[in-house]
Amino acid sequence: MHVRQLLGAYVLGALAPDEDRRVAGHLRTCPGCRAAYLEVAEAPSMLALLSEEDLADGPPDE
Repeated sequence: MHVRQLLGAYVLGALAPDEDRRVAGHLRTCPGCRAAYLEVAEAPSMLALLSEEDLADGPPDE
């Protein structure tokens, strides 16, 4: 499995320790994956701003 497919789980801390080390090592050497990581790295903190009510309501009407 390619590292980019694991980035979501990586930023959430949901990988097994060996996978976590593999992703971290790869990010040190691959600028493309590092850029993709930076795009999703703030997702956990952004999700923490949402309440259960926000999630239950669904997306806002446009």
